[in-house]
Amino acid sequence: DHGRRNKVRIKKGDVRESLIEQLKEKGADVACFSDLIEDYMKLWSIKNKLVTDINKRGVVYEDVSSVGIPMKKNNPSVKEIVNVNRQMLSILEKLGISTEKCVASGDDDGDL
Repeated sequence: DHGRRNKVRIKKGDVRESLIEQLKEKGADVACFSDLIEDYMKLWSIKNKLVTDINKRGVVYEDVSSVGIPMKKNNPSVKEIVNVNRQMLSILEKLGISTEKCVASGDDDGDL
């Protein structure tokens, strides 16, 4: 099992709820920001489809030219995922959500 990685499957609903919770904690859960969360979630779905495509076809894949010659092509999903990630980060920035400003759900008093 050395080749297997433990993957945690993150659910779309959990991501959405997490973002909504961050806005609530800031007192900023208003329509215009909620709409930005929906935009973020659309990009989240697109990003996951791009990841699936890259996992399936690879970064470079073989194709056949119009004259029937085998050739290697760069997977356009690699370039697109960079753009999608950039836009997702921009939305988080506009919402004021970062690791430094994140409020953990179920926050306790820190006693162990």
